[in-house]
Amino acid sequence: MDRREYEFEGVTPNVHEDAQVSREATLVGDVTVAARASVWPGVVLRGDVGPVRVGRESHIGDNSVLHVANVGERVMVGHGAVLNEATVGDGCLVGFNATANTDVTVGERSIIAAGTVVPDDYDIPAESFVRGVPARVTPLAQTTIDTEEIFERYSSGDYTDLAFRHDDLFE
Repeated sequence: MDRREYEFEGVTPNVHEDAQVSREATLVGDVTVAARASVWPGVVLRGDVGPVRVGRESHIGDNSVLHVANVGERVMVGHGAVLNEATVGDGCLVGFNATANTDVTVGERSIIAAGTVVPDDYDIPAESFVRGVPARVTPLAQTTIDTEEIFERYSSGDYTDLAFRHDDLFE
């Protein structure tokens, strides 16, 4: 095994045999990566003071940091995002360099725009559009965003297929 996996207090990361984890990712302690998920280069999944869960067909983009975080199924976490003690529901999109701080819950099929900072103790309803610093929440139904097109583009399985095409990057 070339990727950086570290035991913490007797707990070792658990990566499903059908997941793709880059050799350049770091996994520490109580981390679970489900089937057909991908974890890209530079990602840190740190399950030391609590678990990190990456759901089926979810993708954690380059240089993201998840510390004590729960990511549902078919979630796309963009490059450089930070999830610190946060829960992201199924089918969400977390944009590049977005931050979800302590005790943030993101309802399913929500979109967090690139660069957004979600403060501590924030509960985002399902199907919301979140943007700004600090974050502002708008129901997706009240926006002009074509949610079907966005979710199809980012949750279609194309990213899963891309990960499986990178022979040298993943194990």
